[in-house]
Amino acid sequence: MKIGQISGPVLSLFRVVTGLLFVCHGVSSIFGVLGGIDGKGQVLATGSWPGWWGAAIQLVFGSLVLLGLFTRVSALLCSGSMAYAYFTVHAPQDLFPLLNGGEAAAMFCWSFFLIAVFGPGSWALDTLIHRMRRRDVEAYAPAAA
Repeated sequence: MKIGQISGPVLSLFRVVTGLLFVCHGVSSIFGVLGGIDGKGQVLATGSWPGWWGAAIQLVFGSLVLLGLFTRVSALLCSGSMAYAYFTVHAPQDLFPLLNGGEAAAMFCWSFFLIAVFGPGSWALDTLIHRMRRRDVEAYAPAAA
């Protein structure tokens, strides 16, 4: 088995795990499940800036990344939201992630950037839709002369 044969499924698994973890952050912040924002079930005030909106991005666009739907755009938005979180919340305390508590924000930022650049992998709704459209085009293409 060659690396090219497993890169699509491995990228898909990476996308699914990253998306799922991101969605868990959004769900906990908005609905107070999984410990909430403080481990005691607290939620962010609806519409509060930037926390609630960041959690909404985590929930909605993390779900899209998880499913592999509109993956590149969704992953880019997730990446940007984590860059914003890192530089506005964590970096003012200290630039180094281990000292400012921003390891997760930095890892999510770069993980989603990787997904935006390399795509959703072979196990994604985007890939399925692309294959179905290509089949439709080929089915209606004029016969070769």
